[in-house]
Amino acid sequence: MKKIKELILKCWNNDVLRYIFFGGCTTLVNLVCYYVLRLTTPINMNIANTISVMAAILFAYFVNSRFVFHSEAENLKQRFGEFTKFVGARLSTMIIEVGGVWLMAEVMHINDLIAKFVIQFIILVLNYIFSKFLVFTKKKGTGEKA
Repeated sequence: MKKIKELILKCWNNDVLRYIFFGGCTTLVNLVCYYVLRLTTPINMNIANTISVMAAILFAYFVNSRFVFHSEAENLKQRFGEFTKFVGARLSTMIIEVGGVWLMAEVMHINDLIAKFVIQFIILVLNYIFSKFLVFTKKKGTGEKA
């Protein structure tokens, strides 16, 4: 039991593994939202995709700032700046996601649910890079937030 606890703590202390776990949770929020919207409403594919990505962005900010990158924002101004950078980065990957799903579904004639699932792997990697190096950064040499 002690070895299992040590392994869990070792994994928890690795931000890449935490990101993969919470990125998977974010992807699940995205996919479930999309799936529910597509199968239960007459909403167009692109609108459903946009709504599901926006829900995932809000969820992702919360878990990334709190559990993955341990945000050190101390006040509302810092938190808002961090949130703005996060949303900006996620909006850029949302364009890639919506465009990629459209391309795969409409041009390549792949089922849109499958296309949505496949594109998530590209988005996961891009979002990690943006979050790690652009949003939740620390000032060099001080350990303080940039």
